[in-house]
Amino acid sequence: MAYLYVKAIHIIFVVSWMAGLFYVVRLFVYHVEANDKPEDEKQILGRQFAMMEHKLWYYITTPAMVLTIMAGAAMLYLNPVLLSQNWMHVKLGFVAALLVYHFICQRIMTQFSQGIFRWGSGQLRLWNEVATILLVAIVFTVILKSAVEWMYGLSGLVIFAVTIMIAVKVVKYYRLKGKQER
Repeated sequence: MAYLYVKAIHIIFVVSWMAGLFYVVRLFVYHVEANDKPEDEKQILGRQFAMMEHKLWYYITTPAMVLTIMAGAAMLYLNPVLLSQNWMHVKLGFVAALLVYHFICQRIMTQFSQGIFRWGSGQLRLWNEVATILLVAIVFTVILKSAVEWMYGLSGLVIFAVTIMIAVKVVKYYRLKGKQER
């Protein structure tokens, strides 16, 4: 019974962690775009976005990541047979990629707070989709579990990733087209 409680906690904090990752990168997009505003607006918006990013990151996103990892480790401790299953190794690989993503986001936030903007808003919009792709990969791996279904799942993941990237480009095209018509 303890395993199910820990699993519920794990799911709750995964949702919180993912929400934080999705939102922080959206804030990055707005932060970068604020740099195109007149100087007084740029300063005000820059401070506001830096504060929002900081609070989201350190009060929600990172604590949720830590609690997700702790609950996941507790699940493995309570049910160690999971570690002998191939799908779990694949899932843990995707989780490792998500952790790398998390810390790259932290580095971006730190650079922004120092006035260093190496990413454009278009790049950040694409970057935001990486978390979506990893989330889909993790969920499908956990649900499907078998190797044959992984092949279909991997094919679907590639198609999903390409579709998301095309959608981002299409939205950008229409957004720019709308700006030119005004």
